Amino acid sequence: MNITLNNGVTMPALGLGVFQSAPEETTAAVEAALAAGYRHIDTAAGYGNEREVGEGIRSSGLDRSDVFIETKVWVSDYGYQETLHAWEKAVGKLGVDYLDLLILHQPMPGRFERTLAAYKALETLLADGRVRAIGVSNFMPHHLKQLLAETDVIPAVNQVELHPFFSQPDVQAADAEHGIITQAWSPIGGITFYPGWGEEDRKNVMQDPAIAAIAEAHGKSPAQVMLRWHLQQGRSAIPKSTNPERIAENFDVFNFELSPDEIAAINALDTGVRNGPDPDVSHDEWFDVSIPEA
Repeated sequence: MNITLNNGVTMPALGLGVFQSAPEETTAAVEAALAAGYRHIDTAAGYGNEREVGEGIRSSGLDRSDVFIETKVWVSDYGYQETLHAWEKAVGKLGVDYLDLLILHQPMPGRFERTLAAYKALETLLADGRVRAIGVSNFMPHHLKQLLAETDVIPAVNQVELHPFFSQPDVQAADAEHGIITQAWSPIGGITFYPGWGEEDRKNVMQDPAIAAIAEAHGKSPAQVMLRWHLQQGRSAIPKSTNPERIAENFDVFNFELSPDEIAAINALDTGVRNGPDPDVSHDEWFDVSIPEA
């Protein structure tokens, strides 16, 4: 299943995420995903595993053009020239000469002038053909409004925390208004155990009885139901796993369909409670993280 972005580029709706995948596990996970049928891999400079993603893609035997590669610029590389160089670091580690989608990892409202300069660098990379599409991550509607007022190219994608317990309808509406694809990180709720963010209060989405009942009705797992929920509503989703069986299971979501009532039941689970970092809180220490050269 492909999604057509607002610049005409097609992107596989379902991808493999590698957030918190140890470098030594990442190459095998990417190989397993591509063998299972995935054609979209999402990584980031800040994950420290771009090099291993590239190794996994090369080991698959697939042509470069067959794999949609998405990565992110970390905040310490924001700024116009800095972000142009961030592209060089990313393609050097991945072992490719272009990126399919390059996005900004955080809005960083406390230093938004650097965010704007970074996005203008993405526009240059797009115009030069060094990336096929550009976008943002963790942008709330007011961040998008600021960005659109100061830049020329509407983002193709906005990657945000999104799962049944936190579905961000306001973000989805703002994205849709501008033709931006909403892409879900933590699409099956794994972030409910995000380290250091009060995980003792978290509930496991995978154990929700409403989702379990829908899964049983379709002979599918709760994870498969949640991924189908994203896809049927036009979102992209990038579930993370390093387990080959789980990777394959997460891709086996194209042979069933949720009813409108089932989708409504899942939508009703939204708690409005964010589990990952708040995009409106600036973390100055993030600027101290140095992204290594290729």
